[in-house]
Amino acid sequence: MLTQLYLIPTPIGNLEDVTLRALRILKEVDVILAEDTRTSGKLLKHYDINKPLRSYHIFNEHKAVASLVQTMQEGKVMALMSDAGTPSISDPGFLLVRECLANGIQIECLPGATAFVPALVKSGLPSDKFIFEGFLPHKKGRQTRLEGISDEDRTVVLYESPHRLVKCLDQLIRHCGEERQASVSRELTKMHEETVNGTLKELKEHFDKGPIKGEIVIVLHGK
Repeated sequence: MLTQLYLIPTPIGNLEDVTLRALRILKEVDVILAEDTRTSGKLLKHYDINKPLRSYHIFNEHKAVASLVQTMQEGKVMALMSDAGTPSISDPGFLLVRECLANGIQIECLPGATAFVPALVKSGLPSDKFIFEGFLPHKKGRQTRLEGISDEDRTVVLYESPHRLVKCLDQLIRHCGEERQASVSRELTKMHEETVNGTLKELKEHFDKGPIKGEIVIVLHGK
């Protein structure tokens, strides 16, 4: 069966991390769906890929899914790419995949970049069993999730924005204790990549000192 939708992981920072297969498929498909056409456009321009771009993001995915499925049923081959990382991992993708499967459309997901994997591996914390929580809710349900995390035996992986990192560390201290071991990685694969390991108290003290930039991955030792 002909693949109609390709899920294409994209570099989380360093453009050299894209795979040769991803570049080939991006050159072959009819349409590229991009979370942000400006961000994806930089990668495509860097590798001289000129294909029609369509926006597909959290604000339009519910409305766009039906027409995209119909377009693929009519024979068009599409590729979905996130701004960075693998589609559907804390990024749009799940709804489109679900509808494609429901309509008998063949899907292929390429292996590639996902921020939590290098952060987990270089944290020095157990990686044989872990749970990925992604972004915690900002308000409703946040306390419940934090309580669940505090009792989790497996290593926990979280995503967080730079301006909420210190607050998140403070909340983890209240729920898990200041001596719980953890790791914070930011700017992965970029020039100013940083990973700091230590207790939650030590991490909060470190990041209290100045402005924080870049996407954040927190890796927390299990209970």
